[in-house]
Amino acid sequence: MLAVTERVVVRKYSMMRPRSEVWSDCGGKCNYRCSKADRHGMCIRACNSCCNKCNCVPPGTSGNKDMCPCYASLTTHGGKPKCP
Repeated sequence: MLAVTERVVVRKYSMMRPRSEVWSDCGGKCNYRCSKADRHGMCIRACNSCCNKCNCVPPGTSGNKDMCPCYASLTTHGGKPKCP
C-alpha cells in the first residue's frame, strides 16, 4: 500500500510486501536527510532507527517533522528528540 501526500511518500507495511523492503526505503531517505549533518554517522544511525519504527522520513535536510508525527515524537532515554 502506498500513501502519497503533497511533499512526502510514505510506505506502509502490508502483508504483500516483506518488511525488509520497507526498511530498505530508509537508506536513501536518511542519506539525504543527514547529508549536511556534522556528525553524519550518528545522524544516519538515528535516522534509520526512526525510519524503521515509523516508515517515514521528513523531506529535506532538517525540519518538516510535522510531515511524520511518529518520527517527530520519538525521544531518547533523556527525553530529547531522537530523530534528526
